[in-house]
Amino acid sequence: MTPKAFGAKALHAQRWADLPERGTPTSLRLIDSIAVHIGRWAARLLLYPVTLYFLITGNSARRVSYEYLKRVRGRPTHWWHVFRHFHCFAATILDRTYLLRGEFEHFDVMLHQKEILHRQVESGKGCILLGSHLGSFEVLRTLGVTHELPLKVLMDIEHNEKITRFLDNLNQEIASTVIVPDRPETLLRVKESLDAGFVIGMLGDRVLGAGKTTQCQFLGAPATFPAGPILLAAIMRCPVILFFGLYRGGNRYEIQFEHFAQEINLDRDHRTGDVQHWTQRYVERLEHYVRFAPYNWFNFYPFWD
Repeated sequence: MTPKAFGAKALHAQRWADLPERGTPTSLRLIDSIAVHIGRWAARLLLYPVTLYFLITGNSARRVSYEYLKRVRGRPTHWWHVFRHFHCFAATILDRTYLLRGEFEHFDVMLHQKEILHRQVESGKGCILLGSHLGSFEVLRTLGVTHELPLKVLMDIEHNEKITRFLDNLNQEIASTVIVPDRPETLLRVKESLDAGFVIGMLGDRVLGAGKTTQCQFLGAPATFPAGPILLAAIMRCPVILFFGLYRGGNRYEIQFEHFAQEINLDRDHRTGDVQHWTQRYVERLEHYVRFAPYNWFNFYPFWD
């Protein structure tokens, strides 16, 4: 497979950034009020009519969900599969309000291979913790606070700005860990944080703006992925650990850690191919967990070229 030119614009992969926000400050405050004052069990019951509403009105997301579920399941997909997909997403959004408030008693969180991350932190050397829009990223962010994990998060805050601002207000300590990408000081802040022993959390399955990209095989077809995480790891010469925070239904989450690379080196003469190789390795692990927990995939835009 021929790697996509890094400077080319990934039109399909950038469509997510053009999607309008569907949450309003009023609706978000209502959800938060229900979650706090009525309780999680009642709030979860209300997710069913909310999910049905978005199933009926979210034409674009519904079509994308059909395509994705048909691809990942390998058999016909029906409306109730899409409903389950939307409901899983809604459940993780609701749970953010509790996770960001520090109300962890609501959840049963299981950590797999946590010693990989613990050894890295104990070494005093920073690393990149590479995740995806699979499951819940907030599980990781709150883990940083509760387990005193030295964590910074490289995260775009411009898309879904209302939701981001609302959730950040629930926990200013977690909000302060964000490093915004594509700014003049971004690389310097990442370098300083790594040198200080911080873990840099970032997501590797969604293209930001006109960022450099590469093509990978994902669920049986070519798809565009950002080259940024691999390029950043190569520039920083730091270890990379994979992270997947999977929602398993009810109050259960599973956090998976995997060692990915001690250091990523890119050959000057084969830079494009090397980046594609490392990204494909990441995509293969992402595909493994997508197949393991298919309703956890939360990229509701046309993903495949």
